[in-house]
Amino acid sequence: MGAFTEKQEALVNSSFEAFKANLPHHSVVFFNSILEKAPAAKNMFSFLGDAVDPKNPKLAGHAEKLFGLVRDSAVQLQTKGLVVADATLGPIHTQKGVTDLQFAVVKEALLKTIKEAVGDKWSEELSNAWEVAYDEIAAAIKKAMAIGSLV
Repeated sequence: MGAFTEKQEALVNSSFEAFKANLPHHSVVFFNSILEKAPAAKNMFSFLGDAVDPKNPKLAGHAEKLFGLVRDSAVQLQTKGLVVADATLGPIHTQKGVTDLQFAVVKEALLKTIKEAVGDKWSEELSNAWEVAYDEIAAAIKKAMAIGSLV
């Protein structure tokens, strides 16, 4: 991977703000996208219950946290050249039994949601910035999962 540029970071930051501008709606889009691809993922999110409830504050809270992690990944990539995941993320993902396939489903849902959030500002460059930032935070979480399984 080449260096993550200031422009890529700016693209992620500005589109994150577009996502947050209609957080309840975009949270529903995100979680519905996940469940369309992987219905069993419902069991990984205790707050989902039987369906995606747009009035559930935990729904928006979790989506904002996840998208924020990817945005923070972009910042780390631009400033440090690498991403370090919060130490708690490995054990949580291990406990939930998250697999590579599920990381891929979340990535697809994230990109779909950002594309909707930014509308006609969507571009290959914007998509690539989010993809790189997501891939790097996912790799850092997987590394933390692997380290945790060795303990």
